[in-house]
Amino acid sequence: MTDAEPDRETTVGELSEGQILRGILDRLPPSSAPVGPGDDAAVLAVPDGRVVATTDTLVHGPDFRLAWSSPFDLGFKAAAVNLADVAAMGARPIALLVALAMPDTTPLAFVRGFADGLAAACAELAPDCAVEGGDLTVSDTLTIAVTALGSLDGRAPVRRSGARAGDGVYVIGELGEAARGLDLLFQRFVDADGAPVALTDAARAALDPADAKALSSQLAPRPPLDQALRAAASGATAMMDVSDGLVLDATRLADASGVTIAIDSSALGDDPARALGGGEDHGFLVTFPPDAVTLGRRIGSVQPRGAAAIEVDGAAWTGRAGWDPYRDWDAGRG
Repeated sequence: MTDAEPDRETTVGELSEGQILRGILDRLPPSSAPVGPGDDAAVLAVPDGRVVATTDTLVHGPDFRLAWSSPFDLGFKAAAVNLADVAAMGARPIALLVALAMPDTTPLAFVRGFADGLAAACAELAPDCAVEGGDLTVSDTLTIAVTALGSLDGRAPVRRSGARAGDGVYVIGELGEAARGLDLLFQRFVDADGAPVALTDAARAALDPADAKALSSQLAPRPPLDQALRAAASGATAMMDVSDGLVLDATRLADASGVTIAIDSSALGDDPARALGGGEDHGFLVTFPPDAVTLGRRIGSVQPRGAAAIEVDGAAWTGRAGWDPYRDWDAGRG
């Protein structure tokens, strides 16, 4: 920034796009790409010439609440959910492109905290990855759109369509924690009308360890990307990020592979209902052939396609499948 650097109360509406951008780039580590931020587009080095690409959008309301998520948490989560999709293909994340659409009343401090969260997520989860570009614009609704790029490094992609009868079904990461965290927010951090109230540092500090863990899983998930890449190298036949709930995501995998996924609820921990129907854990659903070196915990098996895509304890699943924004978003919830 210049000698007249704005203080923490300055809003983005008082600044130029260039000043806001410098406020972001100053918080990020230097790019190692052949051409990083600053030109019309970045230039990346991809060892085998193939790029895995994914994008995800977070919108204030259905995807997060500013009363509950700190700027740092939002930056961390925006990176993590995209990094998980790249790793689910068996690819090593190498770059993020981040677009921010913000009200002009947004404090510059928010932008800086958000950039800190992006940088921290890359450093912790995917050290080879950096923010290499993006876009800034104005909107009445805070919206975050992230594109993640990855390199397969000579491996074949691990797709949803590769599961075969006889494979084991495994989960790498936790199930149900993020859903429990969301329930805590709606139970404890809303007013009498159900509108979100601020989740202060003091309120977080007062949580018991189990609740604090659940809240962290919801607000700043930490997907085990390294284990997903190891699963790909170990011969996983199919893999996907568990973002919308185990049953819904397993249904997608089963349909893509033309199989039935049979789940044993006793393998899902102490809260099988949340494990089956909750979302946003961002672990990995993986199938391995019988002779593979497996990772994670086994929760079931792949069977020839039957009448249902998903069976739980031998019966077709008829309960809640997971999060569908067009079905489940209720503007009245904040």
